[in-house]
Amino acid sequence: MTETMRALVIDRTGDADELHLAEVPAARRVIDEVLVRVIAAGVNPIDMKTRAGRGVASELAFPAVLGFDFAGVVEATPYAAHPLQPGDRVYGMAKVPRAAGSYAELVAAASLSVTPMPTSLDFVRAAAVPLAALTAWGAVVDTARVHDGQRVLIHAGAGGVGHFAVQLAAYFGATVTTTGSARNAEFLRELGAHRVIDYTSERFEAVAGEQDVVIDLIGNAHDETGTRSLDALRPGGLIVNIPTASWPTMAAEAEARGIRATGYSIVPDARTLAVITRLIDDGAVRVHVDRELPLEQGAEAHRLLEAGHVRGKVVLRVAPDPA
Repeated sequence: MTETMRALVIDRTGDADELHLAEVPAARRVIDEVLVRVIAAGVNPIDMKTRAGRGVASELAFPAVLGFDFAGVVEATPYAAHPLQPGDRVYGMAKVPRAAGSYAELVAAASLSVTPMPTSLDFVRAAAVPLAALTAWGAVVDTARVHDGQRVLIHAGAGGVGHFAVQLAAYFGATVTTTGSARNAEFLRELGAHRVIDYTSERFEAVAGEQDVVIDLIGNAHDETGTRSLDALRPGGLIVNIPTASWPTMAAEAEARGIRATGYSIVPDARTLAVITRLIDDGAVRVHVDRELPLEQGAEAHRLLEAGHVRGKVVLRVAPDPA
């Protein structure tokens, strides 16, 4: 087993230019972990927040390898009869900052957060799935329990989490309204949105009232989107807010209006990811990758997400596809 691996690291928190390639000690699996040779790694907003020194950044040990999402090939497993075997094509989530992330040639991840990747996807598109799709599932299915006949408003429907949330809400029978730009309107309708509100020209709360559920992927980080969402809900409706740090007064504001409110934090559960895998292979859920960039251009990937307007996901190519 190699002693070192190529990785995209930061030596301190800061802007995107802090990301650089380095040789670091190779990831090692322990106890229940699976060691995976990474082919592609998804890029998520939480990566940027951590790199910038927010969120869980205080837990980092430098040089730090970021990245949650990965798709790759199993190198080693906990025991000979393990369900995952060397050579299997898998995808899942790393446990940053407790361990090195997926912006590297190797990653060690808990067995319960790794599962065979969809047979219908290549490694790049598979790497776009885990964090975003599991977040969407947790918000739409586990928390909101969206079902047939409900009216659901999803903010930022064209983004990484959003484009999965739109599809899942539509799959489970909801009438889906989503906010997005005019250039993404047709894309969002193809995903299952019944109505697309152009946030640049319309106030969503003025045209999308009496919703049963709001899946809020923006919060009050921009234009008081979270607070304004309360005006779009019926009495007793539910708002599920993902960027909870942007809206610390959510619970109090919602209670004063007779609206239910909750945050949500991802659970990297391979059993749920396996369900999502089946939906993808059945054609019920699509995966959209906006850009594929080589690992050494990780800083550019972060800049793209920070600039906004990414449709779906940005993915880093770590290694060539296996023969």
